[in-house]
Amino acid sequence: MALSAHSLSNKAFILTPPILPPSVSSSATTFNFPINNLTDQKALKLSSSTPFSEQSGPSSRTRTSTTTTTTRTNVSFFPAFLTNRKDAKAIKKELLEAIEPLDRGADASPEDQQRVDQITRKLEAANPTKEPLKSNLLNGKWELIYTTSKSILQTQRPKILRSRINYQAINVDALRAQNMESWPFFNQVTADLTPLNSRKVAVKFDVFKIGGLIPIKAPGRARGELEITFLDEDLRVSRGDKGNLFILKMVDPSYRIPSS
Repeated sequence: MALSAHSLSNKAFILTPPILPPSVSSSATTFNFPINNLTDQKALKLSSSTPFSEQSGPSSRTRTSTTTTTTRTNVSFFPAFLTNRKDAKAIKKELLEAIEPLDRGADASPEDQQRVDQITRKLEAANPTKEPLKSNLLNGKWELIYTTSKSILQTQRPKILRSRINYQAINVDALRAQNMESWPFFNQVTADLTPLNSRKVAVKFDVFKIGGLIPIKAPGRARGELEITFLDEDLRVSRGDKGNLFILKMVDPSYRIPSS
């Protein structure tokens, strides 16, 4: 039982384990407002003068009074961020429907990948979390539901030998990340995170665990970068430094990465 031999040239999913010695091979582990413009409607002020006369005794006196009528159009004060959330919800639904039949991306044709990418870019434009690395929403255990990374999907292997589920955990406060795969290999890898800005991190792997039990120190070249382009309570979108796309759903926000 071994950890997948990922080529370091495929840094697209930065949290994907790198190449290990020939004696160790494994399946892949998963790691890797628009402002709703309020219409500025100006009040339309209409003024009309209505003269009237008042008779008093033999003489008459005429007084003119001006009556002002003001008509206002309705101005929407619906908060922009609420509209943004509403838009994101609809796009998320569209995205999830598009990727559902694709077996996490393994069955995606080039046309499928293009469609998913187009929908994802619409979702990224409606990202409610402008600085994800400063948000507690990032903390917890995530499940990979779609990627374009062939090494993560293990498409070169028979389906029976592919990891069924890949998880990624992140603890922002500790700047730590962990990849976990399910049957048949149960391999893991942990990494240190270094923020490059409020949405992008550099990743340095430190320890692989074959079968989740046997520790192997990661080589120094096991590095990469990952940018978080969308984040809310239950969905995260990331893009690797080689252009691969990763979409994950939250499964356990309370999960903490074990100390080494």
